[in-house]
Amino acid sequence: MLSKVVKDKLMDGAFIPAHPLALFEDKTFDELSQRRLTQYYIESGVDGLAVGVHTTQFEIHDDFSFYQKVLSTALEEIQANASADFIKVAGVSGDVEQAKKEAQFVKDLGYDLVLLSNNGLSHFSEEELLERAKEVASIIPIIGFYLQTSVGGRVFSTEYWKQFCEIPNVFAIKIAPFDRYLTIDVARAVMHSSRHDEIALYTGNDDAIVHDLFTVFEEEVAGKLRKKRIVGGLLGHWAAWTSKAVELFREIKEEREKEALNSKWMTVAQQITHVNAAFFDSRNQFKGSIAGINEILRRQGLIRSNICLSDREVLSKGQLELIDEVYELYPHLNDDEFVKQFLINNSTRI
Repeated sequence: MLSKVVKDKLMDGAFIPAHPLALFEDKTFDELSQRRLTQYYIESGVDGLAVGVHTTQFEIHDDFSFYQKVLSTALEEIQANASADFIKVAGVSGDVEQAKKEAQFVKDLGYDLVLLSNNGLSHFSEEELLERAKEVASIIPIIGFYLQTSVGGRVFSTEYWKQFCEIPNVFAIKIAPFDRYLTIDVARAVMHSSRHDEIALYTGNDDAIVHDLFTVFEEEVAGKLRKKRIVGGLLGHWAAWTSKAVELFREIKEEREKEALNSKWMTVAQQITHVNAAFFDSRNQFKGSIAGINEILRRQGLIRSNICLSDREVLSKGQLELIDEVYELYPHLNDDEFVKQFLINNSTRI
């Protein structure tokens, strides 16, 4: 069961970054930096964390003992430093047996929900994936995940999402296809579901964060007008420059309750999308997305390297220059000063 305080926070709209993985140059686990990173997110004011997801690198699921170590390390810091309503999300991947094994482990550990990824399961039919989701949901509450095709996702039918929304223990869906048409498919499936009031919409579209957070879908269903807002985000982009992004998210939540939208937000929207293009390496089909986030954290002194487990996950040619460019263009979006003070205050803590 999902606790009431966590459920209420999830439904109201939460700021949830996807947690990166800190590694030494030799690709071994840098636990000290990992713990510091978790503390940084908590002190930045985030509402929750997602650990073991794409930004944490899917490769950790290939070694269950390593997966256990990474998930345990984050939870220890959360339990020691965060509030009781902090939303703890664990990434779950693999075939049915692996997903169930991971789900049971994180449930026993103390996570609230799992983000259920379908990466690497292109050989599964939609019916098989739905059965897998039901199996995992029988263990722990789940968040659905529409992962973009560039990083291992696939396109689903509208019928898939309609059936997915009827699974009793689904409480949110992270919409991250980086595609407006597919985003609408998910929103409509939720609005037409018998559980439309029980499922929160979360953006994972890092290319349209602000646009999504101001979006309300409307449709007449069974003779009544239904509305569904994208209430919050579960985003890899929010893993860097986090404290500043938290401030913007709080402002957006206040602003979207007003009748008229201040036009400044459309400017902010394009600035953040431009920043994301550099961080996520959009010019090269997002090949440097994880390394790009890690590079920002490395520059700030939160982790020691931008190294990833996979040899394919590296910065692309010209990506460093693009990161330099957005740093210069949008100084109001970075949180370097916050990080400097955080590192000073926490220099003897770990």
